Amino acid sequence: MRRLVVVCLAVVWLLAGNLSCQSPHNQLNPKAPKAAYSTTEMEVRNERFLSTVHVPVSIALADVERQINTQVNGLIYEDTSLDDNNRDQFMTKVWKRGTILVNAQDSLFHFTVPLRIWAKAGVSVLGFTQYKETEFEIDLRFKTKFDLDTDWSAHTQTQADGYGWVRRPTVSVIGVNIPITNIVGRLIDKNLGTITKALDQQIRRNVDLRTPVLKAWNTLREPYLISEKYRTYLQVVPKRVLITPLRFEGRFIRATIGIEGYTLTTTGVKPDVRPVVSLPDLTVVSQVKDDFQIGLLSEASYQEAARIASEEFVGKSFSFSNDRYNITITSMEMYGQNETLIIKAGLKGTINGDIYLRGRPYYDAQSQTVSLKDLVYDLDTKNILQRSASWLLKGTFARTLEKQLTIPVGSQIADMHKLLQDKLKNNQLAKGVVVNGHIDEIKPDQVYLTPTALLAVVNARGRVDIKVDGLH
Repeated sequence: MRRLVVVCLAVVWLLAGNLSCQSPHNQLNPKAPKAAYSTTEMEVRNERFLSTVHVPVSIALADVERQINTQVNGLIYEDTSLDDNNRDQFMTKVWKRGTILVNAQDSLFHFTVPLRIWAKAGVSVLGFTQYKETEFEIDLRFKTKFDLDTDWSAHTQTQADGYGWVRRPTVSVIGVNIPITNIVGRLIDKNLGTITKALDQQIRRNVDLRTPVLKAWNTLREPYLISEKYRTYLQVVPKRVLITPLRFEGRFIRATIGIEGYTLTTTGVKPDVRPVVSLPDLTVVSQVKDDFQIGLLSEASYQEAARIASEEFVGKSFSFSNDRYNITITSMEMYGQNETLIIKAGLKGTINGDIYLRGRPYYDAQSQTVSLKDLVYDLDTKNILQRSASWLLKGTFARTLEKQLTIPVGSQIADMHKLLQDKLKNNQLAKGVVVNGHIDEIKPDQVYLTPTALLAVVNARGRVDIKVDGLH
């Protein structure tokens, strides 16, 4: 009996010793890497891209003519006193005789103003002054240099450019017609400065770019629904307004206004943006850049990413060293540690327990997936495997995961791209404001790890034009 007890104790001791020797090799229990995030989802979604929206300006000279002729009609000037202007013995009334013509050449406006003039002048004959009336017709010519000041007001410099007689003035004295062209000419020359000042005042008063551009500015600031499905809005936060110098092309005045600002995409409730009542100072530049861009985002939660990976890998077995060792994946979880994705994989087989791997996620444009590169074992996992399962370190397990573990996000980006392109096709944002544009390039940016999800960002680049009634 005593001998049997000794044998039993020996067997128990051997089993216990065997288990104690095998336990560290068969059961894994590495320390889990700590979750950490340097970027929030809101920060990624609010990432801003400096862009320029083009507002092409094309003003037909026919429109300028029409506006001027609408505003200038009938009696446009009169002098009702013979005693003013140092007792000049001259009275006059001036009417617009026909259509004021406008042309443009060498960066100057050229105006031809047809006038009918009535005049009453004192004429001395044999020491007696007689007052005689006459009517005549004349074409006055002016040239104007036109610029916009930084405060959006029109700045003009008008100069007289001569005149031509259509019907010369004469008065009848004792039945004889006496030409008074020289007298009238001197008076016209004397008053041309007054007329040019009046023209400048009329142009400054009636040329208004501020109002239509302010309309475009506020329209741009309004959040723009790109996708109802993803509750995504495009926002432009304008910062400054640029304009190229005016160009005269045929019967048109052309320039490009650029509204430069930041574009961002937001999700959720539509942001509340109130209209502004003023514009920043105007900046004149030689060229307005053609560089509209926004960030398009696709999202995959860690739970969703793990589910996709589990469908691919859970239940899959791997053999090593000519089938001497084998493992089967039992579970997969994911989370982030700053810029690194942590993968927790449950294993059973020659070794049992959890291992941790880390790799950098990136957006693969060709496959339209979030993929991994530089996937390696976490340091604590690696140290344990070196002691208990070096065959796993030497195998292709990590490389296989790196190559095959992909998270499809292309459909979200493709949907957003299509929706954005549709929204940029002859779309009336408001009355008199129409947007047109085209997205020419989709370029990967990076994958951000936030506390809730992986966010893949691609940059959509293209051109956006806005046409505003009154500016084309």
